[in-house]
Amino acid sequence: MWVYIARRLLWLPVLLVATSLVTFTLLRFGPGDPAEVILGARYDEDAANQIRQQLGLDKPFGVQYATYMWGVVRGDLGESYRFRGRSVSELLFPKMWVSFQFNIAVMLASLLIGLPLGFYIAHRQGTWFDPTIVGIALFFSSIPIMITIPFILWGLCLKLSIVPCSGWGGLWDLRIITPVIALGVFGVAGLVRYMRASTLDVLGQDFIRTAKAKGLSAVMVDSRHVLKNALIPIVTLLSFSMAGIFFTSFIVERILGIPGVGNFTIDSIFNRDYPIIMAVGILGSSGFVIANLAADVTYAFIDPRIRYQ
Repeated sequence: MWVYIARRLLWLPVLLVATSLVTFTLLRFGPGDPAEVILGARYDEDAANQIRQQLGLDKPFGVQYATYMWGVVRGDLGESYRFRGRSVSELLFPKMWVSFQFNIAVMLASLLIGLPLGFYIAHRQGTWFDPTIVGIALFFSSIPIMITIPFILWGLCLKLSIVPCSGWGGLWDLRIITPVIALGVFGVAGLVRYMRASTLDVLGQDFIRTAKAKGLSAVMVDSRHVLKNALIPIVTLLSFSMAGIFFTSFIVERILGIPGVGNFTIDSIFNRDYPIIMAVGILGSSGFVIANLAADVTYAFIDPRIRYQ
């Protein structure tokens, strides 16, 4: 197991270099001049040339990329073009914490509702309850967030005045209810369907019939055999969710005015704040690799038959 983990971790620098190189190339040769972004309305050619020299933008592309990556290795993600004198880490990490808080709340709500419900309706296959819940799940999963958020705000904010209409007040503030419902409904619907399908697949296996033939109780069969094996495909799904837990709420943050990393990244793209965009790309790809590694390790704990060489 440890050898497998070490091999996977050795691929992390390779993937980061590939991701960062593509992003760095697109930003360097794309439209927009960092000197113009920094100077804004005070643009002057002489001042712009001085800024390009200070930032090393007058050097060859390979030198610029190597300098940037050496800074990343030392934990320096650069300095924002838009907010002069402030580092990318100083600006980005507090907003990542905001996004993490409400995304983890959404994920927990989806897991606590979706997994048990999907597991339950799989055992009720053939009754009216099964197609009814599946149909409701399909209906809610097909509604775009751009529609659910205004509807939630209309009901909870304008009509009932239960929650504030926008902003952010922390994990325990009432304003977290709107994003949790908006993203959680979609998450619950997806998890119900996946968990139901995975459970039905396990229930049809020979080892389940053998366990029942041995006289094990239904609770014992479900807890020891069905649930653990049904969770294996779900772990893959959750790994993708964990990989994007900081960076997947762009639309929700934008609409609700939540000061998270998604909203901040959109502003950075419009403002051509390239160091922020580079940092989001590197951190996002790192999270994806680590989350997939965590999923592979989790497989072995769920099912002892799985071993990695």
